Amino acid sequence: MPSFLALAAGRLPAPPWFGDVAALSATGIAIALRHALDDVLPPGFPFLTFFPAVILTTFFFGLRPGIVCAVLSGLAAWYFFIGEANVFLFDAQTALALGFYAFIVTVDITLIHLMRVAGERLNAERAVSAQLYEQQRTMFQELQHRVANNMQFVAALLALQKRKVIDNPQEAADVFDEAQARLQTIARIHRRLYDPARADQPVGQYLQELCSDLLDATGARNIVCLVDAPPVRLDLARLTTLSLLVVEVVTNALKHAFHGTERGTITIRFETLGAGQASLSIADNGPGIPATFDPDTSRSLGFRIVQGLAGQLDGTLTYANEGGTVVRLVFVTGPTDA
Repeated sequence: MPSFLALAAGRLPAPPWFGDVAALSATGIAIALRHALDDVLPPGFPFLTFFPAVILTTFFFGLRPGIVCAVLSGLAAWYFFIGEANVFLFDAQTALALGFYAFIVTVDITLIHLMRVAGERLNAERAVSAQLYEQQRTMFQELQHRVANNMQFVAALLALQKRKVIDNPQEAADVFDEAQARLQTIARIHRRLYDPARADQPVGQYLQELCSDLLDATGARNIVCLVDAPPVRLDLARLTTLSLLVVEVVTNALKHAFHGTERGTITIRFETLGAGQASLSIADNGPGIPATFDPDTSRSLGFRIVQGLAGQLDGTLTYANEGGTVVRLVFVTGPTDA
């Protein structure tokens, strides 16, 4: 059960009228205590029990209940304990006493309110700091995991490049240039993914910036890349793998789809399918897939890399000619039990 003090301190939700009830109750208790002490105290202490009531109400319940308690307490002290009892008598002495009371409670309420505001700001800053710490810790764990996975990816990539060199020794320089370009792409993706300013970036915005980087890097100023995606987010591991796949497909389109054309368009569309799945399609308006292309027998290095990345996403790749080449990936958006 939530404690009364936690509720009063504003740490737990409370209905709006709760503070007013507390102010009224505090005033009633202060009146009762002042009456009980009336025979003990010497004359001249009409506000003795009301100051603590105002201070405690403001501290635990906030500015508005504190003001309500201060007004009610002032009226009660004036009516019961200043001058003739049980009457609102107003004279110079009463005015002086009420002025003194108003000054003291105003200072008390102001100081306590400022203290509460400072405390709330401190709590908010602590919450933000805790959130940032947890975010950084998670990102560091993800980074460690992705570095290990990408080292495996690099090893597999070099093994594929080695086979290509064995098959065509005269193309060794081109093969190593391709490997270097892919490794540089991985580095760019990691810098972008683990930039704290982009830690919570939607997929669409991220892919748009990634494609802009690719167009700038290749100097393809006559090509436009369009991204259509809802404001969804993926975990870093899947976003990294998806980024590598997009880079491979877009790079392939930039190499082969727009020869002899003045302008070209690459369209990336991301859709959520429900049941923990999503669809990513990458289309260009080039001449399309050659009629002789067979995904099952293709020896293209880029194709094998894309297939491997799709497998990491528990996804399925399909290829089609629809006014150009369309590569479509249906994949799982979260980790599986496998």
